[in-house]
Amino acid sequence: MTSAPTARNSSEPSRPAAEGDSPDTSFPVRPTDQDEVAAAASEVVGGRAGRRALHGSGWWTPVRAVVAVALGMFALGMLQKVPCLDDAWFSGQTAQYVHACYSDIPHLYTGRGFADGLLPYFDHLPDRISGGMEYLEYPVLTGAFMQIAAMLTIGGDSLRQDQQLYWVVNSVMLMVCTAVLVVCAVRTHRNRPWDAMLVALAPALALTATINWDLLAVAMTAAGMLLWSRSRPLAAGVLIGLATAAKLYPVLLLGLLLVLCWRAGRWGAFFRAAGGAALSWLVVNVPVMVLAPDGWAKFYTFSQERPVDFGSLWLVIQQRTGNPLGDANVYAIILMVLGCAGIAALALCAPRRPRFAQLAFLVVALFILTNKVYSPQYVLWLIPLAALARPKWRDFLIWQGCEVLYFVGIWMYLAYTGSGDKRQGLPEDGYQLVILAHLLGTLFLCLMVVRDALRPEHDPVRRDDGSDDPGGGVLDEAPDVFTLGARTATPKLQRSTPQPARNVVRWGTARE
Repeated sequence: MTSAPTARNSSEPSRPAAEGDSPDTSFPVRPTDQDEVAAAASEVVGGRAGRRALHGSGWWTPVRAVVAVALGMFALGMLQKVPCLDDAWFSGQTAQYVHACYSDIPHLYTGRGFADGLLPYFDHLPDRISGGMEYLEYPVLTGAFMQIAAMLTIGGDSLRQDQQLYWVVNSVMLMVCTAVLVVCAVRTHRNRPWDAMLVALAPALALTATINWDLLAVAMTAAGMLLWSRSRPLAAGVLIGLATAAKLYPVLLLGLLLVLCWRAGRWGAFFRAAGGAALSWLVVNVPVMVLAPDGWAKFYTFSQERPVDFGSLWLVIQQRTGNPLGDANVYAIILMVLGCAGIAALALCAPRRPRFAQLAFLVVALFILTNKVYSPQYVLWLIPLAALARPKWRDFLIWQGCEVLYFVGIWMYLAYTGSGDKRQGLPEDGYQLVILAHLLGTLFLCLMVVRDALRPEHDPVRRDDGSDDPGGGVLDEAPDVFTLGARTATPKLQRSTPQPARNVVRWGTARE
């Protein structure tokens, strides 16, 4: 067998890596060579990437390009909220839903005492502003973020202007979180920087970024995963602990690292990460826990006592059956435990150790699918994980389409329930359909990730650039020490030739 080049574009690399070679990391993977959707979309801006994009020359490096696009999309999301900023947050109950521009931020400025100068967790909230919520129901680091924004909200001539300014201040701070998020997404997979464009262009990110404060935890989680990919487990653990102090879901990543490090025998890395996470979480939480125990505990008691709410599978069952599902907590915990056991089995039984990002997406998606509530901004938790777990535009856009449908559906449903006898909006049956669309879209992406883990030749990351686990840090190319299936050595991979996307000409193989 001899290899002979066919005609090729001058911007192509000289040859693919031969079998047995180390993966070629001298140039980044270009989605326009490997992804049909990216190749087709590139025609809008002049065609697929050429020599300058290949070698990263010029001012527009991948980091700068992705950050610019992400901030542009964030700005478009802010513009989408303008009808509410002008009037709809203040003019009536349903206007903010009809315009699909609702945000918790201006309402909680008054409803959680920031407008009155009350200190989160320490000052009891009066019923006249809080509707019966005694203390702020958010984790400590998110509460600190909200308080800092309140301190920066100055210069308003009325309470209404203060609410508007508070949303603007928070939006600027969340824009910084977005920049951090996409920079981390670019750098986590060193040889695949353009995969972060999935995050930057995600329509659900633009639509939901300023609904709540979730981007703070999302950005810190992304930073933790970046540090783990650089084999800095202690620093990664510190960031994961801080993210958990802002939102609960990042703690799930420690369970994944336990299983992956078990399979690879990297116990030292796991204990450093877990120790760093515990230490940073305690440093943030213990002062408030000791000085204001009732206020600190409110987030946890509220999460436990909260009834079945919007967007969940449990709400569909409740509405269809008329059963109030008082034991929804129990059902959700059982499903979560069973799902985590399944993910652990996948991690230990798959023919090759699944990538960290793959399992991270699966466990966070499981948490979302089994939770009692699904707020529209929860999609932010999954967007960067999806981009790292399965960087394929077709599958990503299918899922995002389902999420955008849910985003519109929940506001139209709230408009319907709040419009009295007029009943303008989406009725209950229609809302159940958009919930199912969200659930099925997420399940679809989960199934694609599971398939990639069980059949690594379908994994875009491993197939396109010959990586093992570029986000795995100490796990990358580590041999298996413990498995529940047949133990196989981590193979030496070769980078694949570009797939036939549009006018890409590949190297061929001539058989004698």
